[in-house]
Amino acid sequence: MTTAEEPVRKINTIVEEQPSNAEILWQSRKEKWNKKRVFMLIISLLAIGMGVFHIYTAGFGTLESWQQRAIHVLWALLLIFLIFPFRKGKSFGYIDILFIGLTIVTGWYMLTDVEGIQMRQGNVSDLDMIYGTILLALVLEATRRTNGLLMSLIGLFFLVYIFFGSYFPGILAHPGARYGKMIDQMFNSTLGIFSTPIYISSTILILFVIFGSFLMKSGGGQFFTNFSFGALGNKAGGPALSAIGASALVSTITGNGAANAAITGSFTIPLMKKMGYSKKFAAAVEAVASQGGQIMPPIMGASVFIMAEATGVPFIKLALYALIPAIVYFLIAGFIVYFHSKKLELSGIPKEFLPNPWESLIKQGYLFLPIPIIIGLMVMGYSPMKAGFYAIFITIALSWIRKATRMNLLRILGAIEDGVRGALTVIAACATAGIIVGAVSLTGLGMNFSRFMIGVADGKTFLLLVMIAISSIILGMGMPTVSAYVILSVLGVPALVAADINLISAHMFVFYFGVLSGLTPPVAITAYTTAGIAGSNPNATALYAMKIGVGGFLVPFIFAYNPELLLQSENISAVILVIVSALISCYIFASAVENYLINRLNIIQRLLLFIAAAALIIPGLLTDLAGIVLFIVVYMWQKKEFTGKAEVIQRADAQ
Repeated sequence: MTTAEEPVRKINTIVEEQPSNAEILWQSRKEKWNKKRVFMLIISLLAIGMGVFHIYTAGFGTLESWQQRAIHVLWALLLIFLIFPFRKGKSFGYIDILFIGLTIVTGWYMLTDVEGIQMRQGNVSDLDMIYGTILLALVLEATRRTNGLLMSLIGLFFLVYIFFGSYFPGILAHPGARYGKMIDQMFNSTLGIFSTPIYISSTILILFVIFGSFLMKSGGGQFFTNFSFGALGNKAGGPALSAIGASALVSTITGNGAANAAITGSFTIPLMKKMGYSKKFAAAVEAVASQGGQIMPPIMGASVFIMAEATGVPFIKLALYALIPAIVYFLIAGFIVYFHSKKLELSGIPKEFLPNPWESLIKQGYLFLPIPIIIGLMVMGYSPMKAGFYAIFITIALSWIRKATRMNLLRILGAIEDGVRGALTVIAACATAGIIVGAVSLTGLGMNFSRFMIGVADGKTFLLLVMIAISSIILGMGMPTVSAYVILSVLGVPALVAADINLISAHMFVFYFGVLSGLTPPVAITAYTTAGIAGSNPNATALYAMKIGVGGFLVPFIFAYNPELLLQSENISAVILVIVSALISCYIFASAVENYLINRLNIIQRLLLFIAAAALIIPGLLTDLAGIVLFIVVYMWQKKEFTGKAEVIQRADAQ
């Protein structure tokens, strides 16, 4: 078997899902029941029950707002304490039973006195304070188990900040608040734990995560992978380009960079290494693609649903606005990979060892249909929740077209279970993000932080953007994108809007840097995940990922000054000019970054290409023409050098 044959055989198995508890239990139904099997059954039934509840309420109407959110959080807490042990790597123990007991008791109080708790807003009872305190502790502990200690400590810091504001210096200082006022904000109202992040999580996010699970179980992920490798695999840099395409497509469904890297990276990284790429490069490419899937429409994870709520702009419009910047991000990454492969003289995989893209499209392309159907439904005016509800059933129906993809009852239940389990990490993060949002609102920190940033920038917009970008990366480290975005939107966006940055541009700016924190050391979660798969140095991988994904660090600055890139202009010609110049700039900029065009660049050629790329970004027809002229000069210079070298080689061969 050739070296190319083996990785291609694995292409057809890369996205096979691990069986859910429900599927494992059914397959081993004749085995004797024991504690482990009973435990698996409890988890499976709870997860399926939670999924069915959310699918039903999406289709037939949600409960009253506070009640819907409370059930959502409590159900997630139960599952988290069952699935994620108190100490990582340890088995379920007595301390987990304690947390489950506290969750059940707190849930009983909350759900038997739904109206009373809300009626007591502004005048909380002693029991409200007791159970509110317990719920806060449960949320922070669940966040620690699912998202790590850092996120939990940040939530705890903001709670402490509410009471000890007078001890903080400068703009951070505030008079402090009573304990009852804090509980009123966090527990009795929809301004704390049950604020916007959990509202989105309980109505839209979980539905789309379940939909993504259905899409994967029906074979949609398999189609994305086969089509990407079939279409791009034989090109120069084909294995890496295919990895970018497949990972981006799968990640826009999963909405989680690190999770997606674990799914697709287990195949794409070994394949790239087999084809001659270094461990560091292979891991960096996968990290850039997996993390970037969150900025690629149409789904983009959960953050954009929250953005839609914050801005009042429909989700489908935000997805449209985000399309061109996402294309720019992936084009720059793709061109860098292409030039890197040309520089190392690495060829693609022979076509005969690759899936036929047209055959994949004909046989499996129908599995992609739920995504355009979702878009179509939202364009027609359906809410994201309704669109997600119908998309789940459309996915099931489409899976029945061919026997190979047909979903039976067991796979349907397995998809629901996997979807709910996949949502738990983000639900916990959203609940803690709600605590942070409530603390910022209660203390006035958001307004003070905005004034501080504006004061330091002293009217210099670029300096303000740099400060917000750095703050966004630091605050986003170690967090899921959704929680990073929520924090950044309440702290950074007001300062940007006050500096006359377009509202959509401001939200997209902090969103992008929240996403890119997954690639940025010292807590680059996605890059560290791929480094583990590749066996490369984690920090070296993260730094290389920043180089490949450099477009993501530049694009937000571009649309901050050129909102036309986000389609934020009524001047169609200006929009077209900005888009075309940005796309051309991608190629030139990638060439300069990778130090290769036709041949390796010399220092002057590389500098001219950087200037050309920058000129194309600056608004105006004259700067665009200047950029194109500079590129042509370098291209002709390189071509002349290449021709000269070729003639020298031919003469040497002739002699």
